[in-house]
Amino acid sequence: MTQEILKETQARMKQSEQAYVRELGSIRAGRANPSLLNRVNVEYYGAPTPLNQLAQISVPEPRVLLITPYDKSALGNIEKAINQSDIGIPPSNDGNVIRLVVPALTEERRRDIAKQVGKEAENAKIAVRNIRRDAMDSLKKAEKSGDLTEDDLRQYEEEVQKLTDASVKAIDKLSSEKEKEIIEG
Repeated sequence: MTQEILKETQARMKQSEQAYVRELGSIRAGRANPSLLNRVNVEYYGAPTPLNQLAQISVPEPRVLLITPYDKSALGNIEKAINQSDIGIPPSNDGNVIRLVVPALTEERRRDIAKQVGKEAENAKIAVRNIRRDAMDSLKKAEKSGDLTEDDLRQYEEEVQKLTDASVKAIDKLSSEKEKEIIEG
């Protein structure tokens, strides 16, 4: 039972790290990144459809996203969806493809984005700590019910703490890499 608690704890912490990575991908860092468009849904034949299912998204240059729709009739709807989204980049439609030119970031905007990365990192760490607390509670319940001795409880609590430390360290590493990328531009 305790091994299951440890495995579940580790899996949940990995999920928190992956969620943080996805969140970092959606933060605009002055470079073109197809994940900027992950949240854009296009009205296609009456149904909201993710943009990445309607078009190929490529990065021909470091600050340009090229959106090539599979169905040319969807071009207008794609352009409209991008304009209505929160990415803040005006699309350029030439009749065949849509180009998004990611503007260079000002120093002030870079600092704001770096702060946002730090805030998201803190949220991810809080999620990891909540997972640790849940695991510790489960271990204490197992000890109270007689499934664990006090010594075993301490040993498993140390293992949970090691998992937590490793997860927090991974989040810190991702955060510092992203902040460095943003500041250097």
